[in-house]
Amino acid sequence: MHTQTVDAPPRPSDRRTAHRATGVLGLCSVLLLALVTVRWHPLIELDGDVADTTHRWAVDASGVTQAFRILTDWVWDPWTMRILCAAVVIWLWWRRSARRPAVWLAVATTVGTLLQQGLKAAVNRPRPVWPDPVDSAHYAAFPSGHAMTATVVCGLLLRLLHHYGVGRALWRTAVLVAAVSVIGVGMTRVWLGVHWLSDVVGGWLLGATLVALAVTVSGRWRVRE
Repeated sequence: MHTQTVDAPPRPSDRRTAHRATGVLGLCSVLLLALVTVRWHPLIELDGDVADTTHRWAVDASGVTQAFRILTDWVWDPWTMRILCAAVVIWLWWRRSARRPAVWLAVATTVGTLLQQGLKAAVNRPRPVWPDPVDSAHYAAFPSGHAMTATVVCGLLLRLLHHYGVGRALWRTAVLVAAVSVIGVGMTRVWLGVHWLSDVVGGWLLGATLVALAVTVSGRWRVRE
């Protein structure tokens, strides 16, 4: 048995990229949060126009709406994402040599959940209300918990796959699945009339900011094969 360094310390260029991404994404997140909080009229008007249009589509296309409900309530539900993350954490911890990544993943996802719930309570934005709803949801609207959780979980898992140097085919498949999941869950939340468009964009931005920050602070990992 020998010790092998699976992933070298991040190169200075990688660190700079992660720092810059954290700053830019964080700034965009704060800006959108401010606009939502003050109810900036152009944003509210855009949200309303998009919501009215997608709700009409959802009512007319009942088959698509039912499929989206299955995807958002089961496949891309935040609890599904958290269970997936928990399974990965347990697997990494069981390996013993990968306990630092396990703690990193657990802490990052927990911070994401706490941040999401804290912002929902602080902003307390009402959800869209319809006379003929096609779905329902609880708690405040901003940010979208589905969109933020999917972004955080998919982003962190992609980071781990990159860290362990998976093959090209697996990497491309994982990136595709992650992209479809993150974009898809956001679309379903707007389509089903339970979130405004800016709720979803806010969830994406906040989730991406957290992932970039987690990558920035991640240390050097060594794995015993």
